[in-house]
Amino acid sequence: MTKVNFERVLPFEATKLFEMVGDVEKYPDYIPWITSMRVFNRGEVADGVTRFDAEAGVGFKFLSERFSTRVTRNAAARTIDIHLLKGPFKTLICQWKFEDADWLGKPGGCRAILVMDFEFKNPFLTGFLKANFDKAVAKLMACFEGRAATLYPKTV
Repeated sequence: MTKVNFERVLPFEATKLFEMVGDVEKYPDYIPWITSMRVFNRGEVADGVTRFDAEAGVGFKFLSERFSTRVTRNAAARTIDIHLLKGPFKTLICQWKFEDADWLGKPGGCRAILVMDFEFKNPFLTGFLKANFDKAVAKLMACFEGRAATLYPKTV
């Protein structure tokens, strides 16, 4: 299994980043390899906790796949938990967490934490991703940071 533990302090409010990352329907607008997104089974499971299922279409030069996840958003904790329902993964578990943090000595920034465990059913795909893993994570985080900069200029 491949594990990701990524943490970065960013010049955006934690609540705004939580909302942006939790708005998965917008992913095709700014993550180039997500070609489609469908959200269904939306509901509130507790006060401030929503859950929905999401089906993503992903496409690379030689690969096109679909996978479904269950997404749980906890507004009070500012966490987003993602668990695999079906798709090319053997395992997929992710959690985003957004905490208040100082940015260059000023309040109003955010510590964004991503923890992810995954493994593809196909060993070739797992090997391919491991070989390009650092680039893929850097590109994904650049997509989220670019989106935040567009939506929330000069937050801090």
